[in-house]
Amino acid sequence: MSDTTSIVAETLRVHGELHAHEFDELVDHWAKLDHRLQPFEQRGIKLDLHIHDRDHAGQWVLLEAHIGGCAPMVAKHASRSLDDCLNHVRDELVRQLSDAKGRMEHRPHHHGHQPAVRT
Repeated sequence: MSDTTSIVAETLRVHGELHAHEFDELVDHWAKLDHRLQPFEQRGIKLDLHIHDRDHAGQWVLLEAHIGGCAPMVAKHASRSLDDCLNHVRDELVRQLSDAKGRMEHRPHHHGHQPAVRT
């Protein structure tokens, strides 16, 4: 990673069991997510990672992103493999962030209002 602290490292709150060394690995593996979050950094970002039933057959992971001015984004995945869960929610959130960025870039400057046409 670069010399600056990543957005993920600064904003991610983990709910459930994740060891310190796993958190560091997660931040490295989520560099793609960090890159996608950069355009939203000035809006305020809060990430919540919920790990449920770790190391059990029914384990699942939920990743929430709360970004100022945007609807909450949520990604959820269940798998026996924690790595699989974490990769899936990362990729899903990257997709949602790309969609949100595209909507922001294509938003009309007139905020959707058409001028009245007089006849």
